[in-house]
Amino acid sequence: MKIFPAIDIKNKKCVRLVKGDFNNKTEYEMSPIDQAGKYKDNGFKNLHIVDLDGALTGETVNLDIIREIVSNFDFKIEIGGGVRNFESIKTYIDIGVEKVILGSAAIKNKNFLKEACKKFPNKIALGLDSKNGYLSVSGWKENSNQLTVDFLKEVNDYGSSRLIYTDINKDGTKQSPNFEETTKIAEISNCPVIISGGVSSIDDIKKAKSLKNIEGIIVGKAIYDGDINLEELAKEINA
Repeated sequence: MKIFPAIDIKNKKCVRLVKGDFNNKTEYEMSPIDQAGKYKDNGFKNLHIVDLDGALTGETVNLDIIREIVSNFDFKIEIGGGVRNFESIKTYIDIGVEKVILGSAAIKNKNFLKEACKKFPNKIALGLDSKNGYLSVSGWKENSNQLTVDFLKEVNDYGSSRLIYTDINKDGTKQSPNFEETTKIAEISNCPVIISGGVSSIDDIKKAKSLKNIEGIIVGKAIYDGDINLEELAKEINA
């Protein structure tokens, strides 16, 4: 199972939000590039990056930082945050990103998701951010009034190569992921699922490994706050 340590970038710093609330964030001293280096030194192969400035503006705000991470370290990177057009997708793919995550733009315009999957085969990851069973969009500031499960069924055949499922109520809380809901999503999904939100311990990683159609898991705040030791986490990559 793939382990994705996370880097969320805002104002050129690594930050972690609690339940997606931009007013409830922790800034960390380490720069995104130094943090990526730390992950590389510990043997991680995959990396999850979110451009939080991009999520708010719909632009590739932190492209320079992301380009530097791509060129300095040999990671398989998935990137999300404000990707709203084909040009942004192409920009990220051209600099060497493995997967581009479409969230709000895909939910607001299913045809955009469909066309993106055709134009960029095996490069599009669908990001579904769910709160109480309903999808949230635009940096989690809007509720879409659409059931996550219903939306997934509608777009299941579009050709996404990965699905990243985040329970917003769990994100940044370190209270363990919503395994129950994630399992339901994984049972429906035509593509493998990445678990996101709430990872608190190595036990969460081990539990995720026992689930079907789960490709990987994203670990964020628990790393930054020292709840999960990077060396210990790295041992789980090939365990």
